[in-house]
Amino acid sequence: MNKILLIVEREFLTRVKKKSFIIMTILTPILFAALMVVPAILVTIEDKKERQIAVIDNAGIFEGKINETEHLKFTFLKDVKKDDIKETFFESNYYAVLYIGSMVATSPDAVVLYSEKQPSIDITSHIASAIKKEIESQKLLSYDIENLAEILNNIKTSIKVRTIKWTKGGEAKESSTELAMAMAYILSFLVYMLIFLFGAQVMRGVIEEKSSRIVEVIVSSVKPFELMMGKILGIASVSLVQIILWIVLTFGLVSLAGLLFLSHSSSPEAGKEAITSMMVQQGAAQVMPVNIADDNFANEMMTALSDVDFVYIIGWFIFFFLGGYLLYAAMFAAVGSAVDSEADTQQLLVPITIPLVLALVVMFSGLRSPDGAILFWFSMIPFTSPIVMIARLPYGVPPWELALSATLLVVSFVCMTWVASKIYRTGILLYGKKHTWSEMWKWIKYSN
Repeated sequence: MNKILLIVEREFLTRVKKKSFIIMTILTPILFAALMVVPAILVTIEDKKERQIAVIDNAGIFEGKINETEHLKFTFLKDVKKDDIKETFFESNYYAVLYIGSMVATSPDAVVLYSEKQPSIDITSHIASAIKKEIESQKLLSYDIENLAEILNNIKTSIKVRTIKWTKGGEAKESSTELAMAMAYILSFLVYMLIFLFGAQVMRGVIEEKSSRIVEVIVSSVKPFELMMGKILGIASVSLVQIILWIVLTFGLVSLAGLLFLSHSSSPEAGKEAITSMMVQQGAAQVMPVNIADDNFANEMMTALSDVDFVYIIGWFIFFFLGGYLLYAAMFAAVGSAVDSEADTQQLLVPITIPLVLALVVMFSGLRSPDGAILFWFSMIPFTSPIVMIARLPYGVPPWELALSATLLVVSFVCMTWVASKIYRTGILLYGKKHTWSEMWKWIKYSN
């Protein structure tokens, strides 16, 4: 045990003293904070350039129906053909020319926006929404319904479903599906990246020691199993320190940026809303649209955030990351011991990579039903549970499921370490050949 601790200490001190460790520890939180804050700030920066759009309305029903904004103006041209304005377009002050064909109600290709530059999604969406709304109104008018405008105005309804979680103690807590989804995406993807990042470090360390023949000297003093465990646990301690520093520094930078931005914003509420909603949408927008125009959205997000038990979330995040890392690091170490260079590892890494990629695919496709059978079983399988269980965590997981998943992960790590050590003790001293999984299986069956 003392020898393992000495190897752990050596691995830890060697790596934390490297410039790359210090640089990555500082730069990564800055990058994470920038990814959350910078897009939110950009959203609140208004484009004050006024854009004039010429409209050729062959249908003759849309004049005055496309609402203008502060920076988007529409000029309806009379008795002008599309080809005529095309010749003078670049000398004009028009940003674009909107052509609306006479068959717009029946032909989806009757609306065309001509411009020199690619228009933004906001402009095309604004135009499409206005035209769609007017065509629907015209179709309704054809039914000759009395007081149609008043009826349409009265039936307009906006519904937003608030979510409140009840605890067994009778306490009610504000929650948010968007926030839970964002946290699920971010945390599970982080586990995926970190397992690969630190697992690969174990493999590279083994390959470097093997190729330089240092390992021949080391194994004369310690057993191969002790060397492998010391290397895995040493890098695990480095990763744990680095992750804690990343979490603390990222939260600090995001909080500081939020305070500075809100203090200089002409509209603090708008700034708060943009930052909060943008942070949530980064994880959830691909699956569930978020209405950032809602004035209460930011307040709801902040309330939901205040009710999140971050100690609980971060605690289980660290546990499942460490469990997943230890499980996969043993396999990475075994692969490293079976080759002479990193270029020879590609084929052997495929069986290790498949479960991690499969876990991500299941997580992406299964979050619509976080309590479903698919996510449940994949959160129990040790090779996928570090990613899938973390994705389920923000939605609430029964304690017995967490305990069962954690127990299976720990047992699997112990078993995999034993298997990997059998491969490691043989492969670490073999040179000049890239070994296959079938040969490595024979090493596992070798007796002491």
